[in-house]
Amino acid sequence: MKESKEHILITSLKLFLQKSFKDVTMKDIVEGAGMSKGAIYHYFNSKEQVFEEVVEHFFINMMMTDLNAIPLHSLKQFYTDLISDMEEKRKKRGKLIHENKDDPFNVNYYYLIFDAMKILPDFKEKLFAHQKEEIKVWTYRIKHAREAGEIKSAMTDAQLAKLFIYSGDGVGISMIMEETSNKMKAEIKTLWDGLYNSIKA
Repeated sequence: MKESKEHILITSLKLFLQKSFKDVTMKDIVEGAGMSKGAIYHYFNSKEQVFEEVVEHFFINMMMTDLNAIPLHSLKQFYTDLISDMEEKRKKRGKLIHENKDDPFNVNYYYLIFDAMKILPDFKEKLFAHQKEEIKVWTYRIKHAREAGEIKSAMTDAQLAKLFIYSGDGVGISMIMEETSNKMKAEIKTLWDGLYNSIKA
């Protein structure tokens, strides 16, 4: 039972990435999953419900990192652990949907996010809440590093936090648009190392 539902969700994820929410039909999902219409409707009442569970199951669980779960240590170790977690999630996503360089999936992750923000009010709230928490945690880690004498800067803790976050986001968008997300880890590490070295005490 659980395997069947998982199969439907993975199939639907691929379809939503290949097309868009609007262009995918329940018929596409039925045919893609290779299951009967009755079997699909046993788990889901509508395409909207399928989409909501796909976003919850894959995007929230496989793209967002719980920063509070990273042990409190140096700022350098914090962002190094974060980069490793991001890379691990990227590989899991690729394995899940059998990504390769010829697949048109990378940029469509953002289309999926925009669809989710328009269609699912709860998702938009979760995304904004995650962003606020991300800034809060980064600010705290930077404050801790400053107080420990690890870093020094004329910029505030919050400004430095946003500089790390937004620079990482920018690299992510650039790599995905270029469909070279496999280079993301190295690019972000190079950028964050440079930023860290410029504020290291």
